[in-house]
Amino acid sequence: MNDMMTTDMPAALNGIKVVDLTQFEAGPSCTEALAWLGADVVKVEEPKRGEPGRWGFTDMPGVDSTYFVYYNLNKRAVTCNLKTDAGKALLTQMLEQADVVIENMAPGTFARLGFDWPRLQEINPRIIFAQVKGFAQDSKYADYLSFDMIAQATGGTMGINGMPDEPPIRPGSTVGDTGTGMLTAMGIIAALFQRVTTGKGQHIQIAMRDAMLNYCRTPMSRQAARDDVMPRGGNGVSGTAPGGLYPCKPGGLDDYAYIFCSRGNEEHWKRLCKVIGREDLADDPRMASGDLRFEHKDEVDQAITDWTMQHTKTEVMEAIAGEKVPCGAVYNTHELIRDEDFLSRGMMQEIEQPERGKVTVAGWPLQMSGSHVPIRPAPLHGGNNEDVYGEWLGIEADEVKAMRERGEI
Repeated sequence: MNDMMTTDMPAALNGIKVVDLTQFEAGPSCTEALAWLGADVVKVEEPKRGEPGRWGFTDMPGVDSTYFVYYNLNKRAVTCNLKTDAGKALLTQMLEQADVVIENMAPGTFARLGFDWPRLQEINPRIIFAQVKGFAQDSKYADYLSFDMIAQATGGTMGINGMPDEPPIRPGSTVGDTGTGMLTAMGIIAALFQRVTTGKGQHIQIAMRDAMLNYCRTPMSRQAARDDVMPRGGNGVSGTAPGGLYPCKPGGLDDYAYIFCSRGNEEHWKRLCKVIGREDLADDPRMASGDLRFEHKDEVDQAITDWTMQHTKTEVMEAIAGEKVPCGAVYNTHELIRDEDFLSRGMMQEIEQPERGKVTVAGWPLQMSGSHVPIRPAPLHGGNNEDVYGEWLGIEADEVKAMRERGEI
């Protein structure tokens, strides 16, 4: 992706074996991050159809969905029938070899299969066991099911999002799922580091609702200073002008740029006035501070809009940000998947996905000088049975075939 990337040394998590019993997005986001850091992540799925993310959202019957592809890059996949004793025994063998096992099944499911934390410690004292649930185990809501939008509703990210005096709006980014997955990955990596000195694994639990509270610390800090309910702020920043979306040429649905002048740096305002040709505002005593500008917000917004409507959103960003004023064009998903900057740096890459063909996928944003893992396609259902069972457990290909015929995988 850039000059700091190297490929002449093992990746950061090279040699770490991860048994991935996750589905949909929260868990798969975590394990995909570990895979991009170099871990050998093996996705374990039931034999008939695999996890619902494969087929539940697909636009091509019988072919893995692009949703599944996006969250399972760089992994391998095996099948294992955990409804049979032979399947449970096979998983036990894998866990004996593993460093990490992670699951996000419905509450209590993995324990009922015979794999609670005490049992896992017996199988492998060095194993790190991570669980992603909707609600904390010691919460009164522990048995409730959750998806991204439930976590966002109950954890705060939905309630703080929306226009003033209007209903909440679910954020479009799936921070409830992916955001929880990233925190889980952080915990796993910390546990791996701690294991170096203790020699022992540990149990990691994270609730999606709790994770959302973590992502709401800024609005929560503002709520802590008041007794009434803090109103939603929409696209603006409380007490600051300019700070919001400004319409751009030609006035389409997504033709906006976000412009923000920090209250902590008056140079932003002076530079902005120069860019839009309104140096008179920089000298106007009514605009001498952030508080005063907020009092005259309508006039400030109108002056900026008169200029932005003469330029495209990209022109606005390049002109204003180029003069060291915080500004960003609002790009939609159609534009981002074709974005020249992302494509040139490998943040968006076209891959050849088995059975589906060419798919443009989002890459890994973390850049490390000593660890770089090229993007690999998402695995097919059971596509690595022979490879993984051979490498991890020493099972010959003929026996893998027999296991399949017996319904164990």
